[in-house]
Amino acid sequence: MSPPRSGDPADPAGPVSLEDALTAPRPELAGIPLTEVLATRGVDEIRLGEAVAAARERRVPLDQAVVELGIANADTVARAMADRFGLFHLDLAHTAPDPGVLGLLTPDDARTYNAVPVARIDGTLLIAVADPSNVLIAEDLAALTRGPVRLAVSSRDDVATRLAQMTRLDDAVRQATPDAATVDDGDGDGVVDVRSDAEDAPVINLVNTVLAQAIERRASDVHFAPMAHGMRVRFRIDGVLQETATVPRALVPGLVSRLKVMAQLDIAERRRSQDGRVTLEIDGRKVDLRAVTLPTVHGETVVLRILDRAGGIITMDRLGMESRDRARFEEACHRPYGAILATGPTGSGKSTTLYAALQALNTADRHIVTIEDPVERQLDGVTQLQVNDRAGLGFANALRSMMRADPDVMMVGEIRDAETAKIAVESALTGHLVLSTLHTNDAPTAVTRLMEMGVEPFLVASAIDCVVAQRLARTLCESCKRPVEIPVEVLHHNGFPLDAPLEAFEAVGCARCGDTGFRGRIGLYEVMTVDEELRGLIVERAPIDRITAAAIRVGMRRLRQDGLEKVREGRTSLAEVTRVTGDI
Repeated sequence: MSPPRSGDPADPAGPVSLEDALTAPRPELAGIPLTEVLATRGVDEIRLGEAVAAARERRVPLDQAVVELGIANADTVARAMADRFGLFHLDLAHTAPDPGVLGLLTPDDARTYNAVPVARIDGTLLIAVADPSNVLIAEDLAALTRGPVRLAVSSRDDVATRLAQMTRLDDAVRQATPDAATVDDGDGDGVVDVRSDAEDAPVINLVNTVLAQAIERRASDVHFAPMAHGMRVRFRIDGVLQETATVPRALVPGLVSRLKVMAQLDIAERRRSQDGRVTLEIDGRKVDLRAVTLPTVHGETVVLRILDRAGGIITMDRLGMESRDRARFEEACHRPYGAILATGPTGSGKSTTLYAALQALNTADRHIVTIEDPVERQLDGVTQLQVNDRAGLGFANALRSMMRADPDVMMVGEIRDAETAKIAVESALTGHLVLSTLHTNDAPTAVTRLMEMGVEPFLVASAIDCVVAQRLARTLCESCKRPVEIPVEVLHHNGFPLDAPLEAFEAVGCARCGDTGFRGRIGLYEVMTVDEELRGLIVERAPIDRITAAAIRVGMRRLRQDGLEKVREGRTSLAEVTRVTGDI
């Protein structure tokens, strides 16, 4: 094998040889603190101090906190870890492990040590690890693989991706099928009670495998949809559904029953929709699942929303707002009273935006109360109420109760009806800062939507200070995106009236992003602040186009304009912006 490279080469767009994927450490950095190593790579030392504090507070490794706060990317942190421990760095995203050595570690042992066997070199097994700080990890892995090992450091994300590939859903399905304790009578109505099953029962193993892989692949939802000849399992990753596996029909009743038992639902009730929630520990991580069942012609569909407590710290820095829009939004958030609305379709990140605002407002001198359905993230220092319609605690009733609890800031998860809208607006006019979400396509439409719900125009004009419309666009994978020049005619066809070609990037696909070309999402924003001219137009019940034109005159950028700017920056693609914004 030729000598490995030294330094930090540019990230390749395609597969590379093992020799090219290995980078030698810098000896002068061995043994010094990780923060100092990162500082030598140009990482902001002030923000590194924030990461140290966050890591202590959340009891997570420092390298993980640095990535979650967006201070440095996962690859930079992995290279710094390799330098600190005097180990080689391995670009695992562009190097496929040798299938002949993968079986030397069981999937359980691989997950326990966050380690992936890569190749055998001169009789020594090269293993990629995410955390080399465990001084005994080399000895443990040598004992498990029964031979000498050599460690290399790879990013946590890349190791997690390879671990997910080691644990195949198809294998779990095959293991479960012969032992399925379900009688398929042809109509899909059989129910299997798995409460008494052992922990290694095939159906339970299948469910656990699905959930573990969903978390490893960063899925936000898992869909179990019955069909005529089985059940389709799909993950929603970065907002897009991806088919993952097909479960044989004989396993479907047992699988549905297991999911309903986990969510504490009635397994005998199959004619109406049910919803529940459960907290699980998967691979040492606390995960909240929200389950919904829907009766269909082929049986019950089950959708699980994954609320990962380890999903990262929500801050304004992570939203992706352009500096001018962020300044306008933060100014509204720090006013003593008024209403701030986040609008957009389901799954557009509205709640995330409001949580980031609450984090910024969460100080000892403010009493913050929220009413949500459900409480997606638990915030220290914030009083959070869960909607419970069976107990008579809906949004409107909870709002009345919140008013009597001496709040400074109130968050209403969603304005769904006229009563909630009126109480929220009145609260904003009586000395409270009110944050809420509303389902409209853009920011100006939010004011007309409130009037359609029965709120008087003068109340809307007086209460609303800021409306943020948003979408979530997938971000291009930094490992494989490639530059492209978009012709003027293509820009015009997609509704972007530019006079010159646009230098941008397009999606390619690699192991790091699951061959999609995208990894993660970023917000596209339209921030409308309400000034005196807009208030006058709202009171007049002016047409929406006049309100929109007035908002643009005072600085509002449309969603597509913000998206185009992020295309210029190389953060997303033109096709993705067009997909999520449509004709707005």
